[in-house]
Amino acid sequence: MTKSTLIRWFICFCILLGCTACKTEHRFVKRTEFKKTNIIVLCFAGPVDESWANSAAFRINEKQDPDILLKVDRVELSKDRRTLTIFMKDPLNTSNPHQMVLPDIMSEGKSQGTAVVSVKKLYWGNLISILIGAMFIYNYVFVKYLGLCVYLGVTQKKSTAIGMGFTFTIVIIFSTSISWFLYQYILKPYQIEFLQIIVFIGLVSLTVQAVDTILRKVNPILFKEFGVYLVLIISSCLILAVPLIMAAQNYDFFESLMLSTGAGLGFFIALFLMACVRERIDLSPIPESYRGMPIAFIVSGLFALSFMGFSGMSIY
Repeated sequence: MTKSTLIRWFICFCILLGCTACKTEHRFVKRTEFKKTNIIVLCFAGPVDESWANSAAFRINEKQDPDILLKVDRVELSKDRRTLTIFMKDPLNTSNPHQMVLPDIMSEGKSQGTAVVSVKKLYWGNLISILIGAMFIYNYVFVKYLGLCVYLGVTQKKSTAIGMGFTFTIVIIFSTSISWFLYQYILKPYQIEFLQIIVFIGLVSLTVQAVDTILRKVNPILFKEFGVYLVLIISSCLILAVPLIMAAQNYDFFESLMLSTGAGLGFFIALFLMACVRERIDLSPIPESYRGMPIAFIVSGLFALSFMGFSGMSIY
């Protein structure tokens, strides 16, 4: 099987899973979105009763704070009764997803059931925010301090850092994609989410073993340079953190793909920057007591301080 064929199969796999992830949370609620900072707009599949829209006790909260209910000021129903605009008393934090409970939706005198729906940013803007956030704003090495073992171990040479960054990105994308599929279609339906850590570790192990076998055949020199650090990917807290965050945030497939890609590229950037500096440090007159790990930790701390400049940045 050629490389181009493998790429085609992976693209088809992504499209198939992505299509299954685009299901609406309720058949009667077609779309939800933020409008300005204190307005939520709902679009329905059919006209809703005006009496229901004016009297329904909507429950709205941020997903991360389910116990704190937000107050509704007023609601407006469009002329065709398919669009409901909800005005909130206080500004909303639109960077975080919100959850709405619509009790017993009434349409033409018939009940459509209670709906629990999410309100997020525009979808493509949300995907870009997740990607850039994982790469820079919440960089897993310089901000969350994860994956430091591999980070400090393979950055003596630029070539080794680039190889490990590329390998790590491939592993984290594949393992997170498969983890999403198993979590959504096996762990959640059968209510065995408590096994997610064991399942995710197993998937990472299988992915690393596959990369180990392929790399041993394709590039033996790079395989020898990685040494024990290729095996350490299995136990890396970074590569396990991404599927766990994906499950905790209940991301769909494309959001999970952006998260894993951003985390992998962010790790790649961290390895490359550190390797560039360490190659120059080896030629610099560093005091003997600072050579090795001491100066590496100092440089890492300076990088972490510089990445703090991205904190609080909002893309969309």
